[in-house]
Amino acid sequence: MEYLVLNNKKEWKRGEYSLVPLREEDIFLIKKWRNEQMDVLRQKKLLSDDDQVAYYHDVIRPLFGETEPEQVLFSFLHSNTCIGYGGLVHIDWSKREGEVSFLVDTVRAGNPDVYERDFRVFLSLIKSIACEELKLERICTEVYDIRPLHVLILENNGFVLKKRLKNFLVIRGKPVDSLLHEFFRKNYDKCVNDQYF
Repeated sequence: MEYLVLNNKKEWKRGEYSLVPLREEDIFLIKKWRNEQMDVLRQKKLLSDDDQVAYYHDVIRPLFGETEPEQVLFSFLHSNTCIGYGGLVHIDWSKREGEVSFLVDTVRAGNPDVYERDFRVFLSLIKSIACEELKLERICTEVYDIRPLHVLILENNGFVLKKRLKNFLVIRGKPVDSLLHEFFRKNYDKCVNDQYF
């Protein structure tokens, strides 16, 4: 399946990495990773296989044919193997903005060097899609302040801290801040040549 809003393009590549429109074959891997990493997500309960199938068929598939979908999600591949997923969610077409979503295999997430490379390449690809293909003016992120490496990678890739929401939620019995970052299309040209792989 391909997204109409992205002119039915099938793939975006950087070296051995690529983004392809979210594949049904990857939904159970994604379920596993989401359930393993609930602390960093907005997810409140474990997902079942039925949840994943229903979400893909009822929510994701219809978006492929929309001219202004609320979200565009991708399977994130390395050497043609799915290692994660993400995309742009909560897209507001009137404001030309959306939120970056990203999750990678739990094992890769646990290796700082691998995670940094994966996330950096993903950000390069998703900024290209947001700025060049979708012509969004602003993309943002929300990160719980338990992920210093994630925040560092964002900030090293042009995202600027906009707001800190103090004691936004409780994770494992401790209050945690939520950090809101943003990236503007007007800064995209400056960042294109800064990527290294």
